[in-house]
Amino acid sequence: MASESKQSLEGKVALVAGATRGAGRGIATELGAAGATVYVTGRTTRDRQSEYKRPETIEETADLVTAAGGKGIAVRVDHLVPQEVEALVARIRAEQGQLDVLVNDVWGGETLFEWNKPVWDHNLENGLRLLRLGVDTHLITAHFALPLLIERPGGLLVEVTDGTAEYNADHYRLSPFYDLAKVSVNRLAWAHAKDLAPHGATSVSITPGWLRSEMMLGHYGVSEENWRDGTKIVPHFVISETPRFVGRAIAALASDPERARWNGQSLSSGGLARVYGFTDLDGSRPDAWRYVVEVQDAGKPADATGYR
Repeated sequence: MASESKQSLEGKVALVAGATRGAGRGIATELGAAGATVYVTGRTTRDRQSEYKRPETIEETADLVTAAGGKGIAVRVDHLVPQEVEALVARIRAEQGQLDVLVNDVWGGETLFEWNKPVWDHNLENGLRLLRLGVDTHLITAHFALPLLIERPGGLLVEVTDGTAEYNADHYRLSPFYDLAKVSVNRLAWAHAKDLAPHGATSVSITPGWLRSEMMLGHYGVSEENWRDGTKIVPHFVISETPRFVGRAIAALASDPERARWNGQSLSSGGLARVYGFTDLDGSRPDAWRYVVEVQDAGKPADATGYR
Protein backbone atom coordinates (compact mmCIF):
# COMPACT_ATOMS: atom_id res chain seq x y z
CA MET A 1 0.00 0.00 0.00
CA ALA A 2 1.18 3.52 -0.68
CA SER A 3 3.28 4.94 2.13
CA GLU A 4 0.97 7.90 2.70
CA SER A 5 -1.81 5.55 3.84
CA LYS A 6 0.34 3.42 6.13
CA GLN A 7 -1.17 4.82 9.31
CA SER A 8 -4.61 5.68 7.94
CA LEU A 9 -6.28 3.27 10.39
CA GLU A 10 -4.51 4.51 13.50
CA GLY A 11 -7.04 4.62 16.34
CA LYS A 12 -9.29 2.08 14.62
CA VAL A 13 -10.16 -1.33 16.04
CA ALA A 14 -10.63 -4.40 13.84
CA LEU A 15 -11.65 -7.98 14.44
CA VAL A 16 -10.46 -10.56 11.93
CA ALA A 17 -12.43 -13.70 12.69
CA GLY A 18 -10.50 -16.66 11.36
CA ALA A 19 -6.97 -15.22 11.24
CA THR A 20 -4.80 -18.21 12.03
CA ARG A 21 -3.46 -18.55 8.51
CA GLY A 22 -4.22 -17.86 4.86
CA ALA A 23 -6.30 -14.85 3.89
CA GLY A 24 -7.15 -14.04 7.50
CA ARG A 25 -3.50 -13.74 8.44
CA GLY A 26 -2.76 -11.56 5.41
CA ILE A 27 -5.75 -9.33 6.13
CA ALA A 28 -4.85 -8.90 9.81
CA THR A 29 -1.25 -8.06 8.92
CA GLU A 30 -2.23 -5.37 6.43
CA LEU A 31 -4.76 -3.82 8.81
CA GLY A 32 -1.89 -3.67 11.28
CA ALA A 33 0.36 -2.07 8.68
CA ALA A 34 -2.26 0.66 8.37
CA GLY A 35 -2.04 1.27 12.12
CA ALA A 36 -5.09 -0.57 13.44
CA THR A 37 -5.50 -2.52 16.65
CA VAL A 38 -6.46 -5.98 15.40
CA TYR A 39 -8.06 -8.80 17.36
CA VAL A 40 -7.20 -12.06 15.63
CA THR A 41 -9.17 -15.20 16.37
CA GLY A 42 -8.94 -18.87 15.54
CA ARG A 43 -8.78 -22.27 17.17
CA THR A 44 -5.06 -23.02 16.99
CA THR A 45 -2.78 -21.54 19.63
CA ARG A 46 0.72 -22.35 20.78
CA ASP A 47 -0.82 -24.67 23.35
CA ARG A 48 -3.75 -26.15 21.45
CA GLN A 49 -4.37 -27.26 17.86
CA SER A 50 -7.58 -27.55 15.89
CA GLU A 51 -8.41 -30.66 13.88
CA TYR A 52 -6.33 -29.18 11.03
CA LYS A 53 -3.14 -30.21 12.82
CA ARG A 54 -1.39 -27.25 11.23
CA PRO A 55 1.56 -25.38 12.79
CA GLU A 56 0.27 -21.83 12.30
CA THR A 57 -1.09 -20.11 15.43
CA ILE A 58 -3.09 -17.00 16.22
CA GLU A 59 -0.23 -15.74 18.39
CA GLU A 60 2.03 -15.76 15.31
CA THR A 61 -0.56 -13.73 13.44
CA ALA A 62 -0.83 -11.22 16.29
CA ASP A 63 2.96 -10.85 16.28
CA LEU A 64 2.89 -10.14 12.54
CA VAL A 65 0.24 -7.45 13.08
CA THR A 66 2.38 -5.77 15.73
CA ALA A 67 5.56 -6.05 13.66
CA ALA A 68 3.75 -4.42 10.74
CA GLY A 69 2.98 -1.34 12.83
CA GLY A 70 -0.34 -2.10 14.51
CA LYS A 71 -1.28 -3.88 17.71
CA GLY A 72 -2.15 -7.54 17.43
CA ILE A 73 -4.26 -9.27 20.08
CA ALA A 74 -4.78 -13.03 19.82
CA VAL A 75 -7.93 -14.58 21.30
CA ARG A 76 -8.77 -18.25 20.95
CA VAL A 77 -12.39 -18.50 19.78
CA ASP A 78 -14.49 -21.25 18.24
CA HIS A 79 -16.94 -19.20 16.20
CA LEU A 80 -19.46 -22.04 16.26
CA VAL A 81 -19.84 -21.53 20.02
CA PRO A 82 -22.08 -18.49 20.63
CA GLN A 83 -20.89 -18.02 24.20
CA GLU A 84 -17.27 -17.72 23.07
CA VAL A 85 -18.12 -15.14 20.41
CA GLU A 86 -20.25 -13.19 22.86
CA ALA A 87 -17.38 -13.14 25.36
CA LEU A 88 -14.98 -12.00 22.64
CA VAL A 89 -17.15 -9.01 21.73
CA ALA A 90 -17.63 -8.16 25.40
CA ARG A 91 -13.85 -8.13 25.78
CA ILE A 92 -13.40 -5.83 22.80
CA ARG A 93 -16.03 -3.49 24.22
CA ALA A 94 -14.37 -3.45 27.63
CA GLU A 95 -10.83 -2.98 26.30
CA GLN A 96 -11.46 -0.66 23.34
CA GLY A 97 -14.99 0.69 23.57
CA GLN A 98 -15.42 0.43 19.82
CA LEU A 99 -15.26 -1.84 16.78
CA ASP A 100 -14.63 -0.22 13.41
CA VAL A 101 -13.93 -3.17 11.11
CA LEU A 102 -15.26 -6.73 11.25
CA VAL A 103 -13.76 -9.24 8.82
CA ASN A 104 -15.64 -12.54 8.74
CA ASP A 105 -13.02 -14.90 7.34
CA VAL A 106 -13.94 -18.05 9.28
CA TRP A 107 -13.72 -21.12 7.08
CA GLY A 108 -12.09 -24.40 8.07
CA GLY A 109 -13.55 -26.57 5.31
CA GLU A 110 -10.50 -27.48 3.21
CA THR A 111 -10.45 -31.09 4.41
CA LEU A 112 -14.20 -31.61 4.22
CA PHE A 113 -15.31 -31.13 0.62
CA GLU A 114 -15.02 -33.68 -2.18
CA TRP A 115 -14.65 -32.35 -5.70
CA ASN A 116 -16.85 -33.58 -8.53
CA LYS A 117 -19.17 -35.66 -6.35
CA PRO A 118 -22.96 -35.19 -6.34
CA VAL A 119 -24.71 -34.83 -3.01
CA TRP A 120 -25.59 -38.54 -2.88
CA ASP A 121 -21.93 -39.57 -3.16
CA HIS A 122 -20.47 -36.83 -0.97
CA ASN A 123 -19.86 -37.64 2.69
CA LEU A 124 -22.94 -36.10 4.32
CA GLU A 125 -21.44 -35.49 7.74
CA ASN A 126 -18.48 -33.67 6.23
CA GLY A 127 -20.68 -31.61 3.95
CA LEU A 128 -22.94 -30.44 6.75
CA ARG A 129 -19.93 -29.67 8.93
CA LEU A 130 -18.53 -27.58 6.07
CA LEU A 131 -21.74 -25.53 5.95
CA ARG A 132 -21.66 -24.97 9.70
CA LEU A 133 -18.05 -23.81 9.54
CA GLY A 134 -18.49 -21.69 6.42
CA VAL A 135 -21.91 -20.12 7.03
CA ASP A 136 -23.12 -20.54 10.62
CA THR A 137 -19.88 -19.06 11.99
CA HIS A 138 -20.41 -15.89 9.96
CA LEU A 139 -23.96 -15.47 11.21
CA ILE A 140 -23.03 -16.11 14.83
CA THR A 141 -20.17 -13.62 14.67
CA ALA A 142 -22.30 -10.98 12.98
CA HIS A 143 -25.06 -11.46 15.56
CA PHE A 144 -22.78 -10.53 18.44
CA ALA A 145 -20.30 -8.15 16.81
CA LEU A 146 -22.46 -5.91 14.63
CA PRO A 147 -24.25 -4.19 17.54
CA LEU A 148 -20.85 -2.85 18.64
CA LEU A 149 -19.85 -2.00 15.07
CA ILE A 150 -22.91 0.22 14.52
CA GLU A 151 -22.51 2.23 17.69
CA ARG A 152 -20.32 4.65 15.72
CA PRO A 153 -21.07 5.64 12.10
CA GLY A 154 -18.63 4.44 9.46
CA GLY A 155 -18.22 0.80 10.45
CA LEU A 156 -17.18 -1.76 7.85
CA LEU A 157 -18.18 -5.44 7.61
CA VAL A 158 -16.26 -7.61 5.16
CA GLU A 159 -17.45 -11.13 4.39
CA VAL A 160 -14.64 -13.19 2.83
CA THR A 161 -15.59 -15.87 0.32
CA ASP A 162 -14.36 -17.61 -2.84
CA GLY A 163 -15.64 -16.22 -6.12
CA THR A 164 -17.53 -13.07 -6.96
CA ALA A 165 -21.32 -13.14 -6.96
CA GLU A 166 -21.23 -12.71 -10.74
CA TYR A 167 -18.88 -15.65 -11.26
CA ASN A 168 -20.57 -17.96 -8.79
CA ALA A 169 -24.02 -17.23 -10.24
CA ASP A 170 -23.34 -19.34 -13.34
CA HIS A 171 -20.33 -21.48 -12.40
CA TYR A 172 -20.76 -24.65 -10.36
CA ARG A 173 -18.01 -24.80 -7.74
CA LEU A 174 -17.63 -28.58 -8.12
CA SER A 175 -19.26 -29.60 -4.83
CA PRO A 176 -22.84 -28.90 -3.72
CA PHE A 177 -21.69 -28.08 -0.19
CA TYR A 178 -18.74 -25.90 -1.19
CA ASP A 179 -20.86 -24.15 -3.82
CA LEU A 180 -23.62 -23.36 -1.32
CA ALA A 181 -21.19 -22.11 1.32
CA LYS A 182 -19.41 -19.68 -0.96
CA VAL A 183 -22.57 -18.39 -2.64
CA SER A 184 -24.18 -17.94 0.78
CA VAL A 185 -21.42 -15.66 2.05
CA ASN A 186 -21.84 -13.31 -0.91
CA ARG A 187 -25.55 -13.18 -0.23
CA LEU A 188 -24.97 -12.59 3.49
CA ALA A 189 -22.93 -9.48 2.73
CA TRP A 190 -25.72 -8.21 0.48
CA ALA A 191 -28.34 -8.88 3.16
CA HIS A 192 -26.30 -7.29 5.95
CA ALA A 193 -25.89 -4.21 3.75
CA LYS A 194 -29.63 -3.62 3.95
CA ASP A 195 -29.57 -3.71 7.75
CA LEU A 196 -26.35 -1.73 8.20
CA ALA A 197 -27.00 1.16 5.82
CA PRO A 198 -29.46 2.97 8.15
CA HIS A 199 -26.69 2.95 10.78
CA GLY A 200 -24.08 4.49 8.50
CA ALA A 201 -22.17 1.22 8.17
CA THR A 202 -21.04 -0.64 5.06
CA SER A 203 -21.14 -4.35 4.21
CA VAL A 204 -19.31 -6.01 1.33
CA SER A 205 -18.11 -9.44 0.34
CA ILE A 206 -14.65 -9.95 -1.06
CA THR A 207 -12.84 -12.79 -2.74
CA PRO A 208 -9.11 -13.20 -3.16
CA GLY A 209 -7.88 -14.82 -6.33
CA TRP A 210 -5.86 -18.02 -6.39
CA LEU A 211 -4.42 -17.72 -2.93
CA ARG A 212 -0.86 -18.75 -2.11
CA SER A 213 -1.84 -19.77 1.40
CA GLU A 214 0.37 -21.94 3.58
CA MET A 215 -1.81 -24.94 2.76
CA MET A 216 -1.76 -24.30 -0.99
CA LEU A 217 2.00 -23.84 -1.09
CA GLY A 218 2.40 -27.05 0.89
CA HIS A 219 0.04 -28.88 -1.44
CA TYR A 220 2.26 -28.00 -4.40
CA GLY A 221 5.46 -28.66 -2.47
CA VAL A 222 6.74 -25.11 -2.90
CA SER A 223 7.41 -22.06 -0.73
CA GLU A 224 6.69 -18.39 -1.30
CA GLU A 225 10.26 -17.99 -2.54
CA ASN A 226 9.91 -20.57 -5.35
CA TRP A 227 6.12 -20.55 -5.82
CA ARG A 228 6.43 -20.37 -9.60
CA ASP A 229 7.62 -23.99 -9.55
CA GLY A 230 3.99 -24.80 -8.75
CA THR A 231 3.08 -23.88 -12.32
CA LYS A 232 4.81 -27.09 -13.41
CA ILE A 233 1.96 -28.92 -11.64
CA VAL A 234 -0.89 -26.53 -12.47
CA PRO A 235 0.11 -23.96 -15.11
CA HIS A 236 -2.68 -21.51 -14.20
CA PHE A 237 -1.07 -21.09 -10.77
CA VAL A 238 0.79 -18.32 -12.59
CA ILE A 239 -2.03 -15.92 -11.66
CA SER A 240 -1.82 -16.67 -7.92
CA GLU A 241 -1.44 -14.01 -5.24
CA THR A 242 -0.21 -13.75 -1.65
CA PRO A 243 -2.68 -13.45 1.25
CA ARG A 244 -1.39 -9.93 1.79
CA PHE A 245 -2.95 -8.80 -1.50
CA VAL A 246 -6.52 -9.25 -0.27
CA GLY A 247 -5.33 -7.73 3.00
CA ARG A 248 -4.31 -4.60 1.16
CA ALA A 249 -7.67 -4.55 -0.55
CA ILE A 250 -9.49 -4.52 2.78
CA ALA A 251 -7.11 -1.96 4.28
CA ALA A 252 -7.81 0.29 1.30
CA LEU A 253 -11.55 -0.15 1.76
CA ALA A 254 -11.37 0.59 5.47
CA SER A 255 -9.29 3.70 4.78
CA ASP A 256 -11.66 5.07 2.13
CA PRO A 257 -13.93 7.78 3.57
CA GLU A 258 -16.34 7.05 0.72
CA ARG A 259 -16.46 3.27 1.26
CA ALA A 260 -20.25 3.37 1.56
CA ARG A 261 -20.33 3.50 -2.26
CA TRP A 262 -19.48 -0.21 -2.17
CA ASN A 263 -22.31 -1.18 0.18
CA GLY A 264 -23.83 -4.55 -0.71
CA GLN A 265 -21.37 -5.26 -3.50
CA SER A 266 -19.33 -8.37 -4.25
CA LEU A 267 -15.70 -7.36 -4.72
CA SER A 268 -12.36 -8.98 -5.54
CA SER A 269 -8.80 -8.20 -4.57
CA GLY A 270 -7.79 -7.71 -8.19
CA GLY A 271 -10.78 -5.51 -8.94
CA LEU A 272 -10.10 -3.23 -5.97
CA ALA A 273 -6.41 -3.01 -6.90
CA ARG A 274 -7.44 -1.35 -10.15
CA VAL A 275 -9.43 1.23 -8.18
CA TYR A 276 -7.08 1.92 -5.25
CA GLY A 277 -3.73 1.27 -6.93
CA PHE A 278 -2.16 -1.11 -4.40
CA THR A 279 -0.01 -4.05 -5.47
CA ASP A 280 0.95 -7.47 -4.20
CA LEU A 281 4.24 -7.90 -2.34
CA ASP A 282 6.17 -8.38 -5.59
CA GLY A 283 4.81 -5.16 -7.08
CA SER A 284 2.42 -6.95 -9.45
CA ARG A 285 -1.34 -6.52 -9.58
CA PRO A 286 -2.91 -9.94 -10.30
CA ASP A 287 -6.48 -9.83 -11.59
CA ALA A 288 -7.36 -13.46 -11.02
CA TRP A 289 -11.10 -13.47 -11.66
CA ARG A 290 -10.74 -11.74 -15.02
CA TYR A 291 -7.99 -14.22 -15.86
CA VAL A 292 -10.11 -17.22 -14.81
CA VAL A 293 -12.91 -16.21 -17.17
CA GLU A 294 -10.81 -15.01 -20.11
CA VAL A 295 -7.94 -17.50 -19.99
CA GLN A 296 -8.53 -20.51 -17.73
CA ASP A 297 -12.22 -21.15 -18.39
CA ALA A 298 -11.75 -20.21 -22.04
CA GLY A 299 -9.31 -23.10 -22.42
CA LYS A 300 -6.34 -20.92 -23.35
CA PRO A 301 -2.73 -21.74 -22.41
CA ALA A 302 -1.62 -20.37 -19.06
CA ASP A 303 -0.23 -16.89 -19.55
CA ALA A 304 -0.64 -14.07 -17.03
CA THR A 305 0.59 -11.39 -19.43
CA GLY A 306 -1.79 -8.45 -19.10
CA TYR A 307 -3.39 -9.90 -15.97
CA ARG A 308 -0.78 -8.97 -13.35
